Amino acid sequence: MAFQLSIIIPAHNRPRILQKTLDCIAAQTILKRGSPSTRSSARVDFLAREEQPIEVIIVSDGPDEKTAEMLTNLSWPFEIQYFAVPKSQQGVCRNRAVERARSPLVLLIGDDIFLAPDACERHMKAHERGESSMMVLGYTTWDPSLTITPLMRWMEQSGVQFGYPKLERYRSAFVPPRIQQWFTYTSNLSLPAKILYQNQFREDALLYGWEDIEWGKRLMDRGVPLFYEPDAKAYHHHAYADEEVWKRSCMLGRSAVALESLVPSLRILPRGIKKIAYAIIGLFPSYRGRHFREFLRGMRSAR
Repeated sequence: MAFQLSIIIPAHNRPRILQKTLDCIAAQTILKRGSPSTRSSARVDFLAREEQPIEVIIVSDGPDEKTAEMLTNLSWPFEIQYFAVPKSQQGVCRNRAVERARSPLVLLIGDDIFLAPDACERHMKAHERGESSMMVLGYTTWDPSLTITPLMRWMEQSGVQFGYPKLERYRSAFVPPRIQQWFTYTSNLSLPAKILYQNQFREDALLYGWEDIEWGKRLMDRGVPLFYEPDAKAYHHHAYADEEVWKRSCMLGRSAVALESLVPSLRILPRGIKKIAYAIIGLFPSYRGRHFREFLRGMRSAR
């Protein structure tokens, strides 16, 4: 059976949240109304009328009996492929998933990403209107059902979590190639399956962080454009405690060192004056100061 859209979800040990993620997919408008009205367009053969709207491919990052049990006992109005891979990282899960995808278009999200009801339709319409080989970035913000702390709000506005404020001038437009690698957020990103299959995530990047950026740089180098569709919305259901944020900052420093050792051209580590600025700002008792301090500590520990 062919599908219009394959949604790829790496997952591990969060069955209750994943269940809500799947409930949000079940509420998608393309399941209720069929595909967008222009689906017969000759430019987008993935919108053929005989195809089913959605399949979901869930890949467990390591054994996960609770998730497997939940998926066995519940059902949704779309087909699910579920399998586990040896514990590795999200990029490996995405690579194994796209190898099984049965749609020419894939949407990458996380197991804690709640799609707005029209998110899939917005992604598909953007691909209809745009170039045949492009990525579409949707907008992701915190799930409003969470208690959003000032620190979480700062993460969102500063770019430490997401940098959407920096994309305001590119709403419903292509992001300039010189910066697009910094915004290939796989929490809400669609692209032709063929492009992902031919440009898979590195499987030797074992630490959390930056693998999306490295992948995005390769796509940028190969001329794959990034279109920002802010109306394709998703909500991130992850409440961060303060100490979890700082552990994440430290991990980002460690993973930046590890990834640059694999890909020296990536140039994500602060150097020269920028590194000095990190150290000076790190002396201040602010959110950014603490983030820079922990990031530099992660860099030192990696070396």
